[in-house]
Amino acid sequence: MKSAGPTAIQKLQPQQKNGDSMSYQHLDWQGKVIHLPKGKVVCIGQNYLDHIQEMQSKTAPEALFFIKPVTALCPLAAEFAIPTQHGAVHNETEIAVLIGKKLSKASEDEVMDAVWGYSLALDLTLRDVQAKLKQLGRPWEIAKGFDGACPLGAFVPAEVIQSPQQLQFSLYVNGEPRQQGDASLMIRGISRMLSEMSQWFSLEPGDVVLTGTPAGVGPLTPGDKLQLSLQSGSRVLLDVQTSVSSQL
Repeated sequence: MKSAGPTAIQKLQPQQKNGDSMSYQHLDWQGKVIHLPKGKVVCIGQNYLDHIQEMQSKTAPEALFFIKPVTALCPLAAEFAIPTQHGAVHNETEIAVLIGKKLSKASEDEVMDAVWGYSLALDLTLRDVQAKLKQLGRPWEIAKGFDGACPLGAFVPAEVIQSPQQLQFSLYVNGEPRQQGDASLMIRGISRMLSEMSQWFSLEPGDVVLTGTPAGVGPLTPGDKLQLSLQSGSRVLLDVQTSVSSQL
């Protein structure tokens, strides 16, 4: 198996450690700083059929978009912290897209030129809090947008990835497979979701888009050891080993 990127990712670990958004900065897969500001995180829900089925979710023809604030960003490498006082914190592993140029009411033909690169992220979710808010018919931003709710990896430049819609990704927890994803199975592909998002809110340089999670969401606990990988065919682009700690 041809591998590129993992060695560089391991070198990031001493630099990006268990921090909040103040310690986060966009990095490329060689550990170099990407000179883009930290921005909001725009997410799509219900973008893989198997996840819709496991959650027994109600769906609609319109896309489900939501936003995490910049304070949700934290480094994925080495270690990240989760809250322990609000019930279960679930993993949702997703392909992340870094925006390099502004997109506003853009067409599908325009959006891919604005992509800087691709990475992996965890859309951490306070599942018990979210379930209660859903029952009350209230918005569930606090279940998705809390501080540290978006651990984010280093970015592979877009020019390295010829077919982003063919990427595969995985999450192992304590050596056991938990999530396996294939971008070709997205309900809305990357270009379509970027275009649709840009009709509602401008995507600015430095913003990050999370593209949805497949089946396999489940609780994380402090002490868990995680391995996340991003592949293009047989080529490993990212291989990140990290662990979970408890927020103070």
